[in-house]
Amino acid sequence: MSAKKNQISSLAPEMSQAQRRAFFDSIKSVVVKVGSGVLTAPDGLNPSIIKSLAADIFGLTNSGRQVILVSSGAVAAGMRRMGLKKRPATIREKQAVAAIGQSRLMRLYEKAFEEHGLMVAQILLTRFDLCDRIHYLNARNTLKTLLGWGILPIINENDTVAVDELKFGDNDNLAAMVAHLLDADIMVNLTDIDGLYTGDPRTDTNACRLDFVERVTEKIESMACASPGAVGTGGMASKVAAAKKVSEAGIGAVVTNGKQPGVLAALFDGQYTGTFFAPSTKRLPSKKCWIAYALKPQGALIVDDGAARAIEKQGKSLLPIGIVQVEGIFPVGAAVECRRQDGSVIGVGLTNYDSASVEKILGLSSAQVRQTLGEKHHDEVIHRDNLVVNCQD
Repeated sequence: MSAKKNQISSLAPEMSQAQRRAFFDSIKSVVVKVGSGVLTAPDGLNPSIIKSLAADIFGLTNSGRQVILVSSGAVAAGMRRMGLKKRPATIREKQAVAAIGQSRLMRLYEKAFEEHGLMVAQILLTRFDLCDRIHYLNARNTLKTLLGWGILPIINENDTVAVDELKFGDNDNLAAMVAHLLDADIMVNLTDIDGLYTGDPRTDTNACRLDFVERVTEKIESMACASPGAVGTGGMASKVAAAKKVSEAGIGAVVTNGKQPGVLAALFDGQYTGTFFAPSTKRLPSKKCWIAYALKPQGALIVDDGAARAIEKQGKSLLPIGIVQVEGIFPVGAAVECRRQDGSVIGVGLTNYDSASVEKILGLSSAQVRQTLGEKHHDEVIHRDNLVVNCQD
């Protein structure tokens, strides 16, 4: 076990400053997400904030860390350029405004990072780029090549072409998926408030900021819904959801105020800046992160109690004999949920058979599959290697 995992496994419900500093000292790979509420002023993009952010990120790269920046702001920049007072209502208008704003945003980033001798590269992604396994690996290899060359990748959703079914939803979710893609050590979400509060501090005098979250529970999620939102598309609930996705995969997360000068330097110095979400002590492999978080399930397999126990308690694959019902229409290789008969989700995995074939063989023993289908390519409907149980496998 690495030194960092030893530190995390010994964490108490609260994290001492010494533990916090030791954890951040061990970080080698960082995804920084910056929201529109940080980057924008009333009249458009805020160049002084971008310069401050560049200095902070240069400090991390200069200490030997690899940094990936996920940035919002293209739509805001395009609105300023076009003199628009309101965010576009239609997809085509938003796409056009984003296309105008992307070049403005990148010019400001290039200028800010050039002052520190740091080159940048723009990467635009849609959800399809991460849902398709080949595209996913190509994106991973490109980003790792840029990092190996000492170049800072700046990632945004490709708003100019993305439609609803190909969208990430918000850049909080995109940042979480990039953290999975690159096996990052931490995701730092820079927003326009100080972190997660127990309530809305604007209306609740008893609301206080949480310095440390050991695990994202329903109670934590309810606090996120009560906390003040952000200017962009993702409010605090979105940021906590993103933190949950990475923490469950063994990646740390922080939500903090990106408008504070030197916030990244303070964070990596171990100071109590923002809300820290502790990573699970068990790291989820890259492929299983892809299955669990990048893919949208296309159907579901309802299993009996015996199959549920075998999957959850014994680490077994899903066999035809344990399936009692098929929901949805899906091809071979699709992501599907495994559910108990009460509807609760056990996990998600890649199916070796299409939905029509599973309908024919559900409840059958392995010996009966060949007789029914005329051939048997796999004993398992979902092999354990392609099955993520409760996102903790």
